[in-house]
Amino acid sequence: MSIQWFPGHMTLARNEAEKTMEFIDVVIEVLDARMPEASCNPMIQELRLFRQRPCLKILNKADLADPAVTQAWLNFYNQQTGVKAVALSCKNSSDAAKVPKLCQSLAPHRDSNHKPLRMMVMGIPNVGKSTLMNTLLKRRVAKVGDEPAVTKSQQRLAINTQMTLTDSPGMLWPKIEHSEDGLMLATIHAVGRNAVIDEEVAEFLASVLLARYPALITARYGFALDELDGMGVVEAIAKKRGCLQRGRGGLLDLEKAAMILLTDYRSGALGRISLETPETRKARDDMA
Repeated sequence: MSIQWFPGHMTLARNEAEKTMEFIDVVIEVLDARMPEASCNPMIQELRLFRQRPCLKILNKADLADPAVTQAWLNFYNQQTGVKAVALSCKNSSDAAKVPKLCQSLAPHRDSNHKPLRMMVMGIPNVGKSTLMNTLLKRRVAKVGDEPAVTKSQQRLAINTQMTLTDSPGMLWPKIEHSEDGLMLATIHAVGRNAVIDEEVAEFLASVLLARYPALITARYGFALDELDGMGVVEAIAKKRGCLQRGRGGLLDLEKAAMILLTDYRSGALGRISLETPETRKARDDMA
């Protein structure tokens, strides 16, 4: 299954970001800690490298990710030139409060009323950019929703007299090269539902869980995993939770079962799960 989703407003967002990049000092790129590279937009890196802007990579929703894997990703990013990485939860005010100081360390020359630190928040849809804005400014300045493409235009706000923050719409990129990346993005609802088939996304997620976190499936749903594959897990959830199609003679409702699995994953009800590691990413890229 190849997932592609690039609505027209994202082209406008990319063009606006390119113009704004000239006038900012630090890019704050919000990633999903459960899949940092899959949720890393190559267009953002292209824009910031062209303008030679440093980057604070925020591995958001770290409370939902495998902590050992998150640490491996922090080590990976913090070895990159001009990059500082931190794992946090943008909903947590004490976590969000760390962000301005971290950005200041990347642009120490911007530290006064005459030279305020200018930051821009960027990232793909539904990774927590608006939540970060609201938490940092301690008021609701950006609309938040558990769906992609909530923010559709830039806004610039002052944190204080020495710091400004520009929020930009979530941007994907025109062509997702690897189908696995598209499926990972679909599991966190970073693409519109019209671009995905929930049963196929849930099958992919279940396959990863079988390979890396099988005990969490059993703990959540209470069935044995003997000889099950990804779709077998979805079917077993349907049976366990009584997901049946109305008026169809007891046929399983796999779409409903798929949404149970995806919702449990997205909310953290399944446990702390990371879908990729630096090692799995490198192995895949070496095979490409």
